[in-house]
Amino acid sequence: MNIDHLRLFVRIASTHNISLAGKELGLSAPVASMHISKLEQSIGARLIHRTTRKVSLTEEGQNLLPYAQEIIDNVDAAQATVGSGKACPKGTLRIAAPASFGRMHLISPLKGFLAQYPDLAVDIRLTDSMIDLIDGGFDLAIRNAELKDSTLIAKKIATDKRIMCASPDYIAEHGTPQTPSDLYQHMCINHAGLESWVFQQSDGPVSVKVKGKIKVDHGEAVRDAAVNGMGIAMCATWIAYEHLNDGRLVQVLADYPLVDDSAIWVVYPSSKQLAPKVRVFIDYIAQFYGNPPYWD
Repeated sequence: MNIDHLRLFVRIASTHNISLAGKELGLSAPVASMHISKLEQSIGARLIHRTTRKVSLTEEGQNLLPYAQEIIDNVDAAQATVGSGKACPKGTLRIAAPASFGRMHLISPLKGFLAQYPDLAVDIRLTDSMIDLIDGGFDLAIRNAELKDSTLIAKKIATDKRIMCASPDYIAEHGTPQTPSDLYQHMCINHAGLESWVFQQSDGPVSVKVKGKIKVDHGEAVRDAAVNGMGIAMCATWIAYEHLNDGRLVQVLADYPLVDDSAIWVVYPSSKQLAPKVRVFIDYIAQFYGNPPYWD
């Protein structure tokens, strides 16, 4: 079984295109097709369905995929430790990340990361949909939601602190809430799925079911509505820190912290050996964000 054939197979599983996968690995379409045929011969089973528009994995191909990825990761890890003892990651690192967080806090570190690891390329998918890492051919994902898939490994890389905030114009017109119960007298901006806000008080947590005329399912839109004086909002500091720093937003109810254990996680498939390209990215991005992260 040829490791280069396996690398091509894994990329085809992700791109659903033999020519595109071959191009990523420096192969012409005929050579890529020949390599897959040789892999199928060595395995003794048909691994992909070929059509004029795209290819898809057969049942045998689906069964092989996680093992192929683990073999590649183990070979990469072995190559990185033999000889110099230093990581020499190569290839393409495929990352999935939430759209807003990825745009704001994943793109900017890439310049330094790629300068430090010139043999790596990065392929990023920014989406708020929960992507299956294995089926999608991703090496890792950035997530700020609870890990529900027990087959994945999650490493916390930063806090995800939430605060209450409003614009100076809103405060000037409507006043500043002094306690969580004061929110019932204010306009609040609802983030879909987070209609109740839980605050820590001296006598324990208190839940406030907020009301308002605006409900939206996007964090940046919630922030922008608050900036435009449309009410009080709960915002993650990573999404509002620039607006807090320049005074477009001000924090309210600072003495009543939200009960929240959210965090930013790197999530990756379980394997015996962590691929060098994944390991160096996790180390780099955690150091780049800092502890506490720069947005706090």
